[in-house]
Amino acid sequence: MVKQATLQLNKLPTIEDAKFALDNLNIQNEIKASARRSQVEPVFDATRLTVPTCICLDLEDLKCFEAVERQYERWGVIFHNSLAIQPSNPAFPTYSGLIVLMGAPKSGFLEATFLRPVNSVSAFVTSSQRLVLSAYDRDRQLLAQTALPGSNLANSDSPISPNTLLSINVNNIHSVTFCTFDGQFTLDNFRFCL
Repeated sequence: MVKQATLQLNKLPTIEDAKFALDNLNIQNEIKASARRSQVEPVFDATRLTVPTCICLDLEDLKCFEAVERQYERWGVIFHNSLAIQPSNPAFPTYSGLIVLMGAPKSGFLEATFLRPVNSVSAFVTSSQRLVLSAYDRDRQLLAQTALPGSNLANSDSPISPNTLLSINVNNIHSVTFCTFDGQFTLDNFRFCL
């Protein structure tokens, strides 16, 4: 049985809805994950977690135009086809901070693989086209999908605001993909929960 989450076209999410959704995950512990190692930073061991824990990636330690792959591996996620950018195009505003992720060098695609299965993945997205977030199990079988139904660029006539929250909540997620056909997108506040 495939569980599917979709964005309803008759009710577009707002930032207030996104905050409400994040607050209702019943998460007792959230970690802000840095890309850079610190000598005072505690060692993270996901196998010893006993309470639901979310990890929100702090992208601000990344350099502009840095290829992002294994910077967050110690936090349990590896990226494929991902680039850190500081958007110069005002159509792609950040949600927080200055740095976002985008699919590159292959445009319109970004993948995240988790070292341990997760139960929830979310990010604030801005896209020039319809964007699909898909979650897969260990065998690359589709678990769930959700979609941004169309473009949500800033300063456009889109009814969808920039930085719309896309999220999937289903057990045993081993990887997720963000895909848009013939378009560009950015991700901010990438978050996953164990």
